[in-house]
Amino acid sequence: MRYTLTSLAFLLLWTLCPILCQAQELDAVIEINSQKIEGTNKSVFETLKKSLTEFVNDRRWTEMTYKQKERIKCTFTIIVNKYTESNGLFECECYVQSTRPVFNAAYTTNILQYRDKDFNFRYQEFDQLNYDDEHINNTLTALMAFYCYMIIGLDMDAMSPMGGTELLQKCVKIANDAQSFDVSGWKAFDDAANRFGIANDWALEALAPLRTLQYEYHRKGLDQMAENADEARNTITASILKNLRDAWANKPLGKLPLFWTETKRDEIVGIYKGKGGSEEKQELYKLLNDINASQNNYWKEIKN
Repeated sequence: MRYTLTSLAFLLLWTLCPILCQAQELDAVIEINSQKIEGTNKSVFETLKKSLTEFVNDRRWTEMTYKQKERIKCTFTIIVNKYTESNGLFECECYVQSTRPVFNAAYTTNILQYRDKDFNFRYQEFDQLNYDDEHINNTLTALMAFYCYMIIGLDMDAMSPMGGTELLQKCVKIANDAQSFDVSGWKAFDDAANRFGIANDWALEALAPLRTLQYEYHRKGLDQMAENADEARNTITASILKNLRDAWANKPLGKLPLFWTETKRDEIVGIYKGKGGSEEKQELYKLLNDINASQNNYWKEIKN
C-alpha cells in the first residue's frame, strides 16, 4: 500500500493524538515579587521564576490523565523579604491559591487559599530543580512539591469523596522528611498553621468531616446550582452545619476550619444574601461567627 506524505502525516498525528491530548495536572502562574530587595543581581529572580514555572507545569505529579482544559489553575505569588546572595538563602512569604470551575457556570471557586509566612529556601541561580519523593533533600523543591500535592489532593476531594487521600498523605511525608531542614516553616508543633500542622490536620481522622464538606459543598452543592439553586443551597447549608461544626468540635484549636471559612467567605455571602430561610441562616451565621469572628462583617450579610 502506498501512502502520500499527507496521509502519512495524518496517520502519525492520529497515532500520537492520545499522547498529545494528555497534559500535566497543573496550570500554574508563578510570580516573584523582589521589590524589597536592592543592590543585587535581579536576574536571579527571573531565573527562579522560569525554573519554578517549568518545574510545576512540566512535571507529572500523579499517574492520572488530564486533558489540557482540565488542568488545575493555581498561582504562587512569592514575596521576597530577604535574599542573601552568598549562600542563596531566600526568606519569603507566599500566597498559594487554586481554583476549580463550577459546572454549568461561568465562574470558578477557590479550593485552596493560603498565606505561607515562612516560605524559606536556598537557591543559587541556574540550580537544577530535581525532585524525588523518596529522597527529599532540597528546600525549594520540597516546598513546591508540598503545595502541588496539596492543590491536586484538595481538588480531588472536591470531585469525589476523600478522593485526594493519597496526595495529602504525600504532603505529610514531605513535612516529616523536611524536619532536618535548616529553614523555618516545617518544624513539628512550632506553629499549628505551619506546613507540618496543616498537612497532618488534613490527614487527621478527626478533621475528615471537613474533607466530606469539600465534596458535598462543591460537587453536590455548587455544581448543582444551575439546575436547582434552592436544593443545592439546602445541601450546602446541611453540610456546613454538620461537617464544619463536627470538624471544629473535634479539634477546636485546629486551623483548617478557620482557613476554610476565609477561603469561602465571599462565596458563602453570595450564596445566602437575600436567599434561603431565616432560621437556617441565623444558625449558619452563629456557627461561622463562632469559628471566625474576625469576619463578622461578612457573616452579618448572610442574614440579609
